[in-house]
Amino acid sequence: MRRSTVVYLLLFLAMAGAYYYLNNREKPANSEATPEPVATEVSYLFTAEDGNPTSIRVESKTGEIVEIARDEKNAWVLKLPFEAAADQGSVEAAASQITTVRITDRLPNISPKDVGLDAPDYKLIVKFTNNVERITQIGVVTPTGNGYYVSSDNGTVIVSKSAIDAIIGLLTNPPYAETLTPSPIPATATETQLPATPEAGTATTETATPKP
Repeated sequence: MRRSTVVYLLLFLAMAGAYYYLNNREKPANSEATPEPVATEVSYLFTAEDGNPTSIRVESKTGEIVEIARDEKNAWVLKLPFEAAADQGSVEAAASQITTVRITDRLPNISPKDVGLDAPDYKLIVKFTNNVERITQIGVVTPTGNGYYVSSDNGTVIVSKSAIDAIIGLLTNPPYAETLTPSPIPATATETQLPATPEAGTATTETATPKP
């Protein structure tokens, strides 16, 4: 092989090696770039436009009902299963829970029978400050155990199980206001004991004092 050919071959190999090196050096720089976060839409079962709950009613398929509503003084009272004062803190917690029930998935083409919505286990009826009433049917738990199948104005969706459990738990634990029951007052040693009255015909042990 001629010497000039060898030189050209070496130059070609050197250029090819430099090209390969430069290309491979640029790729890691691109791969290390942090991808832009993709914004995901967060949606809730009830929208903020509805306002705040003024009445909450939960019904079960087996017939249990609990209903709570605000009275003329804007205080929460229990309407069902019977009228009573309500624990304000417990009801406010439930009302706040209603406004934060998050939709995790939408199922536009699913059959209601397949997810227990043809005969729902629970029904949630909520009235809001803008006089809108929302009715939500609650079906079975999802196979993952993390959500409920729900039918509402949003169509058929999956919502958080923990959020719904906190609401339907009102059926088994109605938020009655705690009332203090007075305890019996024990007798004290300082109380004056009245002497026993002798019965008629019973001899007395007292000795009559003779008169002078």
